[in-house]
Amino acid sequence: MATIIDSQHTDQSGSGQAQARATGTDEAGAASLDKVRDILFGGQMRDLDLRFARVEERLTRETAELAADVHKRLTSVEQYAGTEAEALAQRIKTEYEARTTATKELSRQLHDTSSEFERRSGVIEDQLSRAQRELRQQILDVQQQLSSEIRQKFDALLAELRQETVDLRSVKADRGTLAALFTEIAMKLASDPSSGEEPRR
Repeated sequence: MATIIDSQHTDQSGSGQAQARATGTDEAGAASLDKVRDILFGGQMRDLDLRFARVEERLTRETAELAADVHKRLTSVEQYAGTEAEALAQRIKTEYEARTTATKELSRQLHDTSSEFERRSGVIEDQLSRAQRELRQQILDVQQQLSSEIRQKFDALLAELRQETVDLRSVKADRGTLAALFTEIAMKLASDPSSGEEPRR
């Protein structure tokens, strides 16, 4: 039993040593490969590394400058925007105040115009009412005057007609008296023998 265990231990020790030797061989090979690579491409790699470093430095510097420029421009834009916003707000405020003042003035003018219109309308209405009253009074006066004149003329004509009637009656009476007188004279002449004329039959 002890022999078997020792045999196994010996096998394991041998395997470990073999692995160690293989690892050392691999490392030596890698180091040799790096040496060969450094010999073949070392100068180019260092040049590339230097170039990459310069490019990276340049990019870093330009990025910083770009960031500073962008920050500066953004600051200028913000200041400009703030100034323009304040100016715009001031213009809006000024225009609002001007329009408010104009609106108040227009409202006042409209109120004054309305009051003046109402006043003039009242004056015109009073004038029309007074003119209508005066016209009605004038028409009434003219009507009364015409009625009086017509009545006077009618009375005058009636008086003239009555006078004409009286005159006509007087003339008629005179004619009757004259006719009777003429008849009586004729009868006397007819009955008078000294006249030498025979009475008319």
